[in-house]
Amino acid sequence: MLTAQHLVHAHDTDDHITLDYDARFLRRKVLITDSGTPLLVDLPKTTSLNIGDALKATDGTLIGIRAAAEPLLEITGEALHRIAWHIGNRHTPCQIEPTRLLIQQNHVMAQMLAQLGAEVQEVVEPFTPEGGAYGHGRTHGHDHSAQHGPEHHHHEH
Repeated sequence: MLTAQHLVHAHDTDDHITLDYDARFLRRKVLITDSGTPLLVDLPKTTSLNIGDALKATDGTLIGIRAAAEPLLEITGEALHRIAWHIGNRHTPCQIEPTRLLIQQNHVMAQMLAQLGAEVQEVVEPFTPEGGAYGHGRTHGHDHSAQHGPEHHHHEH
């Protein structure tokens, strides 16, 4: 089986793999590329795969990362910067654009946003949120090991 142990930046790739936001956070997993090839991803540590990254297989094959469409909430309205602050304050991944915000569908967040006066509608499209406040992209919520718990994320560099 094709095995990838390294993540590189590459624009010219041999194949692609299309994953939603949660699936783009992994260390070791067997995935199927868009052309149907099984691929064992075996990275040294749990890693956030970003658009523009590629998994480099041991035989040199490059498999580019694509974002799959997934159910999201599109947020529009006045004072988007204030709404974005409230979303960030709840450690919710957010895709920030000039005229709208995108977050994963979440009933509690939808209610809070409506109370803030935002217009919220359900959409299905690729989700590529901003990196986290500490430059890591994902500081907690996925990795439950002791050294990465929420109580320690302020000390990451």
